[in-house]
Amino acid sequence: MLNDDIEKVLITEAEIKYKVHELGGIISSDYRGKDLVLVSVLRGGVVFVADLMRSISIPLTIDFMAISSYGPSTETSGVVKVLKDLEENIYNRHVVVVEDIIDTGLTLGYLLRNLESRKPASINICVLLNKPARRIVDLPIKYKGFDVPDLFVVGYGLDYQQNYRHLPYVGILKKEVYEI
Repeated sequence: MLNDDIEKVLITEAEIKYKVHELGGIISSDYRGKDLVLVSVLRGGVVFVADLMRSISIPLTIDFMAISSYGPSTETSGVVKVLKDLEENIYNRHVVVVEDIIDTGLTLGYLLRNLESRKPASINICVLLNKPARRIVDLPIKYKGFDVPDLFVVGYGLDYQQNYRHLPYVGILKKEVYEI
């Protein structure tokens, strides 16, 4: 069922399921025999990481960070604040940062520098949605779901003012919802 605030579905539930399963298989192969930690960025990444970890066939641990650079706005402020730090020690472990979306790359660039200072054995990025049109910081994305155009997308964990995360697809939010 299409939410009335959604202009159109950009990526269907079936397409997401297929891609998540595919990414899980690749990660399982790449990290077989290694001490893998998935680090998800709250809150948007929780839906993706929950499905992704069920698609990974090797042992792993999971941890969460909460960071903010948006506040109530739809544009990043460029100032990153850590709201919740890791509980796991990632020293000499293989870390895959699981993100719902990367647009400018400013927030994730900060997060990578923060995590690299903890000396993991390796650190890679797994992102569901990549928005290259808005990229400011070049990031080494190893595992990528979908490239998306420069539109305001919600669903499958992505929100606007904490709404729409529950949608099983990724949709384009109507402009009249977020432009006042």
